[in-house]
Amino acid sequence: QVQLVESGGGLVQAGGSLRLSCTIRGTISSWDLMGWYRQAPGKQRELVAIISSGGSTNYQDSVKGRFTISRDNAKNTVYLQMYSLKPEDTAVYYCHLAQGPMRYWGQGIQVTVSS
Repeated sequence: QVQLVESGGGLVQAGGSLRLSCTIRGTISSWDLMGWYRQAPGKQRELVAIISSGGSTNYQDSVKGRFTISRDNAKNTVYLQMYSLKPEDTAVYYCHLAQGPMRYWGQGIQVTVSS
């Protein structure tokens, strides 16, 4: 059983920063992709950033230059460092892991950016 445990969300003023963490709990030998998605009220879930097992990264255009995804293999953890946050970044952020055909999701964590 694989679980993704997210932490680090909260309330921050516009221009501030937050770091989200996603830790893999359970037994998993490897993974192909890990990433962060977000869903704002009334909107569809959207990709924010992904990182491959080889370290390649990709970002949604609106967060490029402000967000950085990284991983710590020793801690089985993926991070999303968010700088220069904007009110439009407000959403529930979900961690995601892909391993072959398997897909895992975290429970979601709220990020609220006040103007």
